[in-house]
Amino acid sequence: MTIETWSNEAGASPDDVLPPRPTGLAMKRGLRCRCPACGEGRLFRAYLKVAPTCPACGEDLSHQRADDAPPYFTIVIVGHIVVPLALAAERELHPEMWIQMTVWPLLALVMSLLLLPPIKGAVVGFQWARYMHGFDPRGPGDDDIPADPAALVAKSPA
Repeated sequence: MTIETWSNEAGASPDDVLPPRPTGLAMKRGLRCRCPACGEGRLFRAYLKVAPTCPACGEDLSHQRADDAPPYFTIVIVGHIVVPLALAAERELHPEMWIQMTVWPLLALVMSLLLLPPIKGAVVGFQWARYMHGFDPRGPGDDDIPADPAALVAKSPA
């Protein structure tokens, strides 16, 4: 279901329809740690800190809420690579225990540190392309989320 059909089904006027954004291209740009909108500006100002705005096109990136998705995807990818390698090495080479206890955790650590920024970039690109969170100019932004978690509990029905 596209954004246009969703907006029209909800009875929105043609002025409310947002232009489609290419999800695949935005995620590829994010994988390269570049702005999902233009592909030129750097997405991160530090290792995993997303820049508030793109230095090249000025796109507001402060709305991103990648949260736990990048570490989850990183763990899945690293686990699907390291575990079969460890099992194959044990089966074929029978390395000493100290070698295994050194190589596999080190490999998992290095792979995780290298994969985390591009995966987070792809998640931010996906959010941008799908107008998620505050990236939707029509909807409420993150300003509607109270900073105090107790306020959420107070509003919930008993």
